[in-house]
Amino acid sequence: MVFVALLLPLFCFSLIAEDLHAGAVIPFDEPVLRWLHGLATPGRDRFFSIVTDLGYLYGVVPADIVLVVLLFARRRLRAATFAASALAGSGLLNVMAKGVFSRARPSLWESIAPELTWSFPSGHAMGSATLAAVLIALAWHTRWRWPVCIAMAAFVLLIGVSRVYLGVHYPSDILAGWAVASAWTVACFLMVYRFQPRAWPSPSR
Repeated sequence: MVFVALLLPLFCFSLIAEDLHAGAVIPFDEPVLRWLHGLATPGRDRFFSIVTDLGYLYGVVPADIVLVVLLFARRRLRAATFAASALAGSGLLNVMAKGVFSRARPSLWESIAPELTWSFPSGHAMGSATLAAVLIALAWHTRWRWPVCIAMAAFVLLIGVSRVYLGVHYPSDILAGWAVASAWTVACFLMVYRFQPRAWPSPSR
């Protein structure tokens, strides 16, 4: 789990970040953008506009709040701590990373859903992937494991595609957002569930 969900995503993120820092052009960014834009229709415009709204203000953010409140209300304190730290921390990491890299949004065409903030990494991708990873971790030892995995994978993929389709993110922004979300969620999980302080031996021993 540490390698696949923590070290490997960080390695992928570092490769993209290194290219951006060096001013290199990510080779697959523009071709994928132009390919998706070539598929545009009024119906797809409406569909992906709704999907992208669900990926942040009208879907992911309310779901984050409801999840944490429900866990605390049910006195699942460790799960609530894990969810709150992963979800809130992901948002803060995204804001800081955008300021550090200051990557401009794509400008290949005029988007129907323009954004004013920086592009890298994608906040929608990070937020949706973090929520998905938290739900999967919480459901992993239940009978809901695979339904949650399938539903969340489809949701995260749709959110990512919607951002590129609308022309407000490069594909590399999406991949970087997924990578950071995965690594951060696993780090939070390990801190809350795995790293236990060693108990001091009793005086009688």
